[in-house]
Amino acid sequence: MPPLVSKGNKPLEFTFEQELLSLILFHLEEHQSGLELLQFLDEDEDARAIVGTPTGVKKSTFYEAINTRGLTQMAHVFDELLRLARKTIPSQYKKLGKLVAIDGSLINASPTMDWADYRNGTNKAKAHVGFDINRSIPMKIHLNTGKSDERPYMSAILEPGQTGVTDRYYQCYDMFDTLQKDKKHYICRIKENSRITPLRENAIKPGSPVFYDVVGLLGTKGVNQTKKQHRVVAYTVDGTSYRVATDRFDLASEDIMAIYKLRWNIETFFGWWKQHLNVYHRLARGPYGMMVQVLAGLITYLLLAIYCRNEYDEPVSIKRVRQLRNAIRTESRDPDFDPLACMIGGSTAKNHAFAKT
Repeated sequence: MPPLVSKGNKPLEFTFEQELLSLILFHLEEHQSGLELLQFLDEDEDARAIVGTPTGVKKSTFYEAINTRGLTQMAHVFDELLRLARKTIPSQYKKLGKLVAIDGSLINASPTMDWADYRNGTNKAKAHVGFDINRSIPMKIHLNTGKSDERPYMSAILEPGQTGVTDRYYQCYDMFDTLQKDKKHYICRIKENSRITPLRENAIKPGSPVFYDVVGLLGTKGVNQTKKQHRVVAYTVDGTSYRVATDRFDLASEDIMAIYKLRWNIETFFGWWKQHLNVYHRLARGPYGMMVQVLAGLITYLLLAIYCRNEYDEPVSIKRVRQLRNAIRTESRDPDFDPLACMIGGSTAKNHAFAKT
């Protein structure tokens, strides 16, 4: 990891390891604010042992750290944990390919955060997230203003060979052509009135909910029509009709339908992430500090995903989070306790909850 060093002669009062651990603790303990976390550290000896701050943390020191340093290191830790998670958690849908749900999530901002202008005098930031459907883990994030267009982030998030799975807001014919040229795939729900010029029809299985499977050109000729061929699959589920565009010509229409349904996993993740880790309680007012905080929330989730898979061979659940809180608190009293080393598998503390992770 790139070292975080003091810019002056005075050593850092609050190291990156302490910054990271305090933010992980913030999420695990579901604190509502930075002040609540600092009070917790001031009053709780076990919490201070976990973070490695025997005398607590000054308010000014904590907020200065969050807002001005540690972003490079935080991104490095996230990337390393993502690699570990991909090795630890098996792929659930191998035959369907590398599936990435892509969506944006709004983060409330205060009136003084004018960089996060949204609309009608309201400030919001937006996290653009790529979610690995096969392993149910976040894999990429970009942060911008609340009114930022989500579509340009699709290409930034996807890598060649991956399939981005998106809702209707991402419909853009030029982008569909570009993704296909870059060997990046997509499955995107499109509007009911979208135009398609059929070039050939695929056979439909009797009794299938799919009633339309055509390869052709999308859009209006001379206006916004695609240059490359794309596929549209239409089907009905519980009385609702869906039209889905894609460049996955290799899959059965029922597989396309199943993949689009899996897009809901990112919505489930957003809901769980917000409700149980309190990632959207602001600790920072600037884009730098907000990115530090959001990355720390993703790091916490990846640690939990790896831990739950190693210890219980199951996905993340609030039940396991609560058990883990108690285990960490108990073992923090061990004189050899090293929480950060425990998280990456190098603990000297015996039988620590994070040891296998």
